[in-house]
Amino acid sequence: MDLFDHSLEEQMRSQAPLAARMRPQTLNDIVGQDHIIGEGTLLRRAIQADRLFSSIILYGPPGTGKTTIARVIANTTNAHFVSLSAVLAGVADLRKVIQEATDRRKYDRVRTILFIDEIHRWNKAQQDALLPQVESGMITLIGATTQNPYFDVIKALVSRSRIFELKPLTREDILTLLRRALQDELSGYGMRTIQVDEDALQHLADIAGGDARNALNALELAVETTPAEKGVIHITLAIAQESIQKRAVLYDKTDDQHYDTISAFIKSVRGSDPDAALYWMTKMLLAGEDPRFILRRLIVLASEDIGMADPNAILVANAAAQNFEYIGMPEGWYPIAQAVIYLATAPKSNSVGAFWEVQQEINQKGAGRVPIHLMDGSRDARGLGHGQGYLYPHSFDDHWVDQQYLPDELLGREFYHPSDQGYEGKIAERLRSLRSKKSQKDENL
Repeated sequence: MDLFDHSLEEQMRSQAPLAARMRPQTLNDIVGQDHIIGEGTLLRRAIQADRLFSSIILYGPPGTGKTTIARVIANTTNAHFVSLSAVLAGVADLRKVIQEATDRRKYDRVRTILFIDEIHRWNKAQQDALLPQVESGMITLIGATTQNPYFDVIKALVSRSRIFELKPLTREDILTLLRRALQDELSGYGMRTIQVDEDALQHLADIAGGDARNALNALELAVETTPAEKGVIHITLAIAQESIQKRAVLYDKTDDQHYDTISAFIKSVRGSDPDAALYWMTKMLLAGEDPRFILRRLIVLASEDIGMADPNAILVANAAAQNFEYIGMPEGWYPIAQAVIYLATAPKSNSVGAFWEVQQEINQKGAGRVPIHLMDGSRDARGLGHGQGYLYPHSFDDHWVDQQYLPDELLGREFYHPSDQGYEGKIAERLRSLRSKKSQKDENL
């Protein structure tokens, strides 16, 4: 490195964003993630002993410490540490790293740890190119990803790696990092006179959404854009609110957040919790989810989880979908919310799913023959007797008459089992009465 390179490096370090300058350098500096790097955990012991021989994948939301853990490993290991970004690097870069790692192991007996940031962005071919080196132990991989590795990293690579899931930082974790940045004289603002009101600090921690980078960037923006008065930079709540105006909703329609959130939404409606259902609905809509997707799920749920306990549920869900198409957003929130509340508070029954049992019966044993008296007699009643013997229910008391409707081999079989919930309780009572009459007649025969 010549004089100019050294000068450039120093300049870049001093002008780096606050979040980069405050990145922890040791395990003891890391805030949060105690479940994977707390005292006594497997990963912490491996890092401290420099015994990280098996590959790992760090999976979690942005700003939770994936790159930080990788950098701490780089600072503590005797292995050669190489970093690649999957956004910028390709197979050619990987081949160069592999060749250098091979030479390093061959001539210097030094192992290589390769950190790949956003590894999910590599396609299957690129990930496949890494597999033989990971499998042989020539390279110890540290992959970082915001996407579920079980979906976005090839199975062979996942099976050879230990997965560690990072959680969003807590409010207290974020407050610790903010206060550290204000006090740190080397990398933070400890050498400057800054007064941050407690409610301003609390607001930054609340709105950061568990993302340390988000919180530190907001603090930096507040400090760097607020003029000093009598040598003091005073950060009020109003300034903090301007610096981080809206919490980013972590939600991507192609990743886990999409599937996890819609799952939480459906389970909340099914579980009759309108508060939680409205919460997850709002999260999805704020994040840009297609309202039609939510409405489609409500229509399905109205039959699957409510069904005959409240037959109006499907009408409400369908009406909400039609109303949304008519009025659009933002007023379209109202019919969606009304449908969510109605379905969440409606009595529940999954008895409509009886068709699955019927489907299994037909798949296993084949479809039964239609009884002759139920056949269409408009064409061949005279020649073949189709439809003869059919009893018209409306000609009998209570508009019901006992006769065979199922195929011969399924006589007496019951598929629909009504619950006692809501309106279906009345159905269950009537059906028990009809089935009782039928069984009594069969016994008399």
